[in-house]
Amino acid sequence: MDVQTSLARVTVGARPLRTEEVVAVARHDARVVVHDDALRRVADTRALVERLADDPEPHYGISTGFGALATTFIAPERRRQLQASLIRSHAAGTGAEVEREVVRALMLLRLQTLASGHTGVRPVVVETYAALLNAGITPVVREYGSLGCSGDLAPLAHVALAALGEGQVRVGGSGVAGYPVAASDALAAAGIVPLVLEEKEGLALINGTDGMLGMLALALHDLDDLLITADLAASLSIESQLGTDAVFAEDLMDLRPQRGQAGSAARLRLFLHDSPIVASHRDPSVCTRVQDAYSLRCTPQVHGAAGDTVDHARSIAERELAAVVDNPVVTADGRVESNGNFHGAPVAYVLDFLAIAVADVASISERRTDRALDRARSNGLPPFLADEVGVDSGLMIAQYAAAGIVSELKRLAVPASVDSIPSSAMQEDHVSMGWAAARKLRRAIDGLGRVLAIEILTGCRALDLRAPLEPGPVTTRVRDLVRREVAGPGPDRSLSPEIEAVVALVADGSIARIGREAVGDRPVRPAVPAATEPSRSTP
Repeated sequence: MDVQTSLARVTVGARPLRTEEVVAVARHDARVVVHDDALRRVADTRALVERLADDPEPHYGISTGFGALATTFIAPERRRQLQASLIRSHAAGTGAEVEREVVRALMLLRLQTLASGHTGVRPVVVETYAALLNAGITPVVREYGSLGCSGDLAPLAHVALAALGEGQVRVGGSGVAGYPVAASDALAAAGIVPLVLEEKEGLALINGTDGMLGMLALALHDLDDLLITADLAASLSIESQLGTDAVFAEDLMDLRPQRGQAGSAARLRLFLHDSPIVASHRDPSVCTRVQDAYSLRCTPQVHGAAGDTVDHARSIAERELAAVVDNPVVTADGRVESNGNFHGAPVAYVLDFLAIAVADVASISERRTDRALDRARSNGLPPFLADEVGVDSGLMIAQYAAAGIVSELKRLAVPASVDSIPSSAMQEDHVSMGWAAARKLRRAIDGLGRVLAIEILTGCRALDLRAPLEPGPVTTRVRDLVRREVAGPGPDRSLSPEIEAVVALVADGSIARIGREAVGDRPVRPAVPAATEPSRSTP
């Protein structure tokens, strides 16, 4: 999705990062700068860790092994090997490469935690991670390996491995000739000295929810666009199927004070405002239908519930963006304490919640598309919006594609966070599966964009078939944008390129931009007052 910010530089270590800053670095290569105060905090904390490293008493992660080996004391001369071995052994991912933007988001969020002054790393570790991002060096991270506890161990280990000058990376977007290159070569070309890890630093590089949180931040950005796109797609369907906008009236929405529902209904009213098509059947003597089907009438209830779910997920993401996730951590008063903050449950839950909402928004969209193609339900449109009925199939199979995606989204909506597979000799006996929740959400978001694109393609053709009646100003803008890429009604032609063209308009935010410009400064997500006891006045 199109980034809604012109950020060219992001500072880490001064305050919690914002979602738009994660997007700017992950997708648009914004430059990363480490705040000077952060480097001072990091140096102060490191001095404490080095004092503990000299202590004959064992301290977890500093002078001991890890996980189930936490009670094993490690002699000072073996600790560098211990840190390197930790990274090498944990870089055990397998499967397809993870997307560049995900890896960059993960790297940025780990850098933010390192810059907090609570992890015990040296300043050079912080500076090296910033240098990797600014050089466009992206470690190769594999699809499988994280259980979401102790954080995203394997993905983070692959990043750390690259910082050591080992493993494979891509430079820029694709590496040399489209293939990954050796990290040692990429670091040398960028003038970055590979890290040699000291006590505690290996743990600090891999204990975090950064992968799942990075994917959550990207998903929230995308869903902001997709939900306004969904309202536009629904407006095309309601208008072209001769549905009514009366059910979206503000006083009706006030009877059920759900914030998301009120916002979606306000957008639908705005997007359908001044529509000659809608006006053409307001007269009860012209339109005798009592009610529209649920897929039209209940649009704000479904879209709004999804919006409320996004808002909840955003609140969790903002808290996690303000978190320091490592084990052990160095506290403000100088203690080094083990903790369980790396457990991904808070993030995993909302990733699963979002997958459910995504599946339902896509489901109601596909139902609106199907209505447009059914002569018995479309209120006068030709079957399948075909040019020559019986000879042409029109958009019949486009609906099949949407139906197939929706079926897939229902499977992807099955929560990952309810599963747990014990690991590390039962030391890590309950895990979050947050990484898996994030991976399936990314696929679900892609599917939602495609289902909405098919509804938009269908709605625009249906609007054209209502001529000489004209759509409203906002839906006209959507139809005209689509017509720049896709021809109007006519004899059958290959639909795949046309669907992909509209998918691109959805994915780059072009459709959503029309909605945002139409909304402008209008309050479409009103604050909801605290619930009050309903009136019990006698009828």
